[in-house]
Amino acid sequence: MNRKQLNPEDSPVAAFGERLRRLRDERGWTQDELGEIMGYSGTHISAAETGRRSPTPRFANRADRAFGTGDMFERHARTARDTALLEGFPEYVGHEARAAEIRLYEVGVMPGLLQTPEYATALAESAVKRGAITPDQALQRVELVAQRQASLLRPNPPLVLVVLDESCLRRPVGGPGTMNAQLDRLLEFADLPNTVFQIAPFTMGARRPFDLPLYILTMPDRSLVSYAESAQQGHLERESTFVLPLLTAYHQLQAESDSQSASVAMIEQLRKGTP
Repeated sequence: MNRKQLNPEDSPVAAFGERLRRLRDERGWTQDELGEIMGYSGTHISAAETGRRSPTPRFANRADRAFGTGDMFERHARTARDTALLEGFPEYVGHEARAAEIRLYEVGVMPGLLQTPEYATALAESAVKRGAITPDQALQRVELVAQRQASLLRPNPPLVLVVLDESCLRRPVGGPGTMNAQLDRLLEFADLPNTVFQIAPFTMGARRPFDLPLYILTMPDRSLVSYAESAQQGHLERESTFVLPLLTAYHQLQAESDSQSASVAMIEQLRKGTP
């Protein structure tokens, strides 16, 4: 029988599949037999073993119960799911859920905290079509957007300060309906009592201090955390010596950006289809 050879060093998904196959072989079970034990088809087991399907939390939990491995598969599944995210971002999200103040600057796309489900889905589906992520990872990204937004509804919600580069508004994502709903979401966000919303217009030119997305958190103990990313990697910084200059530059960005009222007026013009 020709079996796809897995190298657990290739990826967390491959490592999960290799362990699943190895433990199944040790017990002498067929894929159909393991599937019956776990409540899945043998085809599903095969896809997980060969890395064609990323493990869900439910699948990993069933695998741990079938093999008596505690939470080993669940831990490996969390690592595999995080491959859809840039380095440092999962840890950043944990800090974000507890932050007293959130400052963010975004270029090109709406930030996750402000995305509608339709907008988030359109971005994820586009990444799948490009082959950048799997359908399971796309679902993870959309679910994470919802989880992050839900964390802002906690008692004593954080102060959220947002500066969007004008490109976020001008870049179409999804159809016209998706973009119109997304612009409406921005107007709703700007109207909240715990938010500050601004647009950094194209006319700002070289006065814009950042070329890449930036997130700065003020934690309940007033410590600072920053997260910055490029297309290929992210970096979480907790050392205040490095975060404070970013905070100063962010204040400069706010001073140069349009006021909230002018930013809202720009969105309303775009919503009506006027330049």
